[in-house]
Amino acid sequence: MTRPREPLTRRADGTTGPGPLPPPPGGVLWTLVGDVRGLLMLPSALALQVAHPAVGAGVDEHSVFRTDPWGRGERSLRSLQLWVYGGDAAAEEGRRLRRLHRTVRGTDSRGRRYHALTPDYYAWVHATGFPVHRHAIRYLYRPFTEAQERRLYEEWLRVGRVLGIRDKDMPGTIEEFWPYYRKVLADELEANAVVRELVATDLRLPPPALGPLPLRLLLRLCWPLILPRFLRLRRFLTIGLMPPDARATIGLPWSDDQERRLRRFGRVVRAVVPLLPERLRYLPQAREARRRARAEGRWSPVRVGRRPTPRRAG
Repeated sequence: MTRPREPLTRRADGTTGPGPLPPPPGGVLWTLVGDVRGLLMLPSALALQVAHPAVGAGVDEHSVFRTDPWGRGERSLRSLQLWVYGGDAAAEEGRRLRRLHRTVRGTDSRGRRYHALTPDYYAWVHATGFPVHRHAIRYLYRPFTEAQERRLYEEWLRVGRVLGIRDKDMPGTIEEFWPYYRKVLADELEANAVVRELVATDLRLPPPALGPLPLRLLLRLCWPLILPRFLRLRRFLTIGLMPPDARATIGLPWSDDQERRLRRFGRVVRAVVPLLPERLRYLPQAREARRRARAEGRWSPVRVGRRPTPRRAG
């Protein structure tokens, strides 16, 4: 099998050379990111990102998440898919995002000046995905082995390079990650206005303008009934799939009864989703990338999650 061609990227000195490559076909992220279960994790990662004062202020002052929530979510999801499945286009998407954030600056809730591309802040936005995935897969997939967790982190670092995050700005190993993560929790995170909005159950959220016209009309008609239930489910999953130490730091309440309900929900998801055909289980960009990788002979999937332990007879 030939080694995939590395895309060229422009360096600071004006020359060009090999750029960062996304994770390889069949890797852990190729299994996780395009799976429909990944949609359930995204609100937790977003809430953890914006709990940082600088990130929260940037989203509060510059994002269209209030005026165009569904469009913003769709664009973010397409971007995320490119980071993993985009091949040569992944590095260009990383550069596009950095260009997009050049003008995002202001003052955070603690009176500190911020810029979206400040290395610490930009790295934190990316870093949040790892602890959220690690926690959420315990409910939505089978628990990872230690080796699988390490591979997940290695692939997460690789995606970080695609986004233009320097190696020195992200912990290089999983052992170095946890002290970094706990320090940010202790020193920075807060329950700011954006976090509260992301878990609110009384928002006036418009119906999504997605799909064919009959579906959009039906959604508009039924939205007064759907919206309260959707917001309650979003709050439940946002808080429940967030790592416990993070939600405690931010001050998001979580009860034993809610934990039991989340575990029951997870059992249903783990039973149903693996039975779905690939066209329903994976998002379109992921599905097409997986099909193309198989056709080109670049597909060597890794197992995700521990093998179930056989029950002993008797």
